[in-house]
Amino acid sequence: MTAYAIAHLRPTDGPVPEEVFVYMERIQETFTPFGGRFLVHGTTVEVREGEWPGALVMIGFPSMPEARSWYDSPSYQALLPFRTDHIPGDLVLVEGVGPDYDAGETARGYREAQAGA
Repeated sequence: MTAYAIAHLRPTDGPVPEEVFVYMERIQETFTPFGGRFLVHGTTVEVREGEWPGALVMIGFPSMPEARSWYDSPSYQALLPFRTDHIPGDLVLVEGVGPDYDAGETARGYREAQAGA
């Protein structure tokens, strides 16, 4: 099942530190060996509900094991402080759903579980 690394990076004041540019230049080489590819990067976010200060980055992977292996890899862990020391944000790894996913079936399962509790 496809998995995603999703980051919400918040804006900071002042010029962008050189380390952040180095991070941007080198991140792709850290996830390519794990089958990762940018799905969203550097595009404008159109907020329709709530607030979303900052940027969205989304990287797709063939599966959750590859996403975890990328994040935990020595090459990414060595690069990570170049971003985290300068840009606050959140990053999650999440597994996608298959092409036959049905939200109605999920709702029925939750409803049944809640009724049985």
